[in-house]
Amino acid sequence: MKKKIKVGVLVSGGGSNLQAIIDAVERQEIDAEIAFVGSDNPGAFGLERAKLHNIPAFAVDYREILRQFKQDPLKAALPDDFNHNDILAKQSLFRGNADPVRVDTFIKTRAIGEARLLQNMDRYSFDLLVLAGFMRNLTPYFIDHVNADRMSPRIMNIHPALLPAFAGTDGYGDTFRYGCKIAGCTVHFIDYGEDSGPIIAQRAFAIGDDDTLDAVKKKGLDLEWRVYPQCIQMFAENRLQVLKKTIELPGGKTAERKIVKILPAMNG
Repeated sequence: MKKKIKVGVLVSGGGSNLQAIIDAVERQEIDAEIAFVGSDNPGAFGLERAKLHNIPAFAVDYREILRQFKQDPLKAALPDDFNHNDILAKQSLFRGNADPVRVDTFIKTRAIGEARLLQNMDRYSFDLLVLAGFMRNLTPYFIDHVNADRMSPRIMNIHPALLPAFAGTDGYGDTFRYGCKIAGCTVHFIDYGEDSGPIIAQRAFAIGDDDTLDAVKKKGLDLEWRVYPQCIQMFAENRLQVLKKTIELPGGKTAERKIVKILPAMNG
């Protein structure tokens, strides 16, 4: 009998990818069990999906945290291990000309929310954390708590575009409005930037001249629901290896890129 990994899932909304993962687990297509489902939104339907399948579920209300912070920042209950300068130095979400007040609010409120997520998650043992429509960028505070080793990441995300194109919240919409002939989805590990972590898998499809945005989204979701469980299974089989590659550039310069090498499946 194969050993099953334990998977935690974070959602913000309807949780259709969560449902695809639950279905794949129940069909025994993934050697895994879902340890918990968490959300930044108490009204997320993904939490109801979890309850229907007897999966532990919890929510941390990020909107309320932000409201309270804006009302009185001095009363913000920052986590004891919060280090503003460390998070600021590591993050890649904001550039040097970003509004310092906005950056400060973002880092502090996210750290408060992330600390509460981690407190809930600490009740469960998990090997992999899967983001299934979790609409909040994670800070280094959270990422470093989950990833003991940056070269062995264990936070996975699916994005509705062929990264690095169209990062952000509306990948299919951005792809469609740009007039692309090809769209797709990307499964990747999380790093300190926005949708910038090492890519595990990508799937593409053609956009027809008469396709609507709804048609593009439907094609994309159909692919997402297939490829995400496949990537989780590869993680369960210990087949995903993050490597640093040094490449040579013109003028004798070099650059580093991270790739995810997919190891061959073991027979039996």
